[in-house]
Amino acid sequence: MMSNLSAVTDVTFDAEVLKSDKPVLVDFWAEWCGPCRQVAPILDQIAGEHGDKMTFLKMNVDENPVTPAQYRVTGIPTINVYSGGELVKSIVGAKPKSMILKELEGLI
Repeated sequence: MMSNLSAVTDVTFDAEVLKSDKPVLVDFWAEWCGPCRQVAPILDQIAGEHGDKMTFLKMNVDENPVTPAQYRVTGIPTINVYSGGELVKSIVGAKPKSMILKELEGLI
């Protein structure tokens, strides 16, 4: 397993992400995606540091085509942050931890 984050699916997305009472970060990834493998341990670290303030989940785009299409996820890795049922932040591509944390400022 390349990440410690729990998986979210098309079926559970609404309940786990959109109806969550705290912000939710969703890492859209696939097995064949090299940059996704670079991002996974970084997100594990951030989840370990900020998991009390934000829920961290991952979604396999090959197994769950509906949600990525809904949110126009065309390139992976894409990290989307949802708050109050709305998409509030989208980070596309593999980025270093410092840049991801900068993008998440004000959300965690």
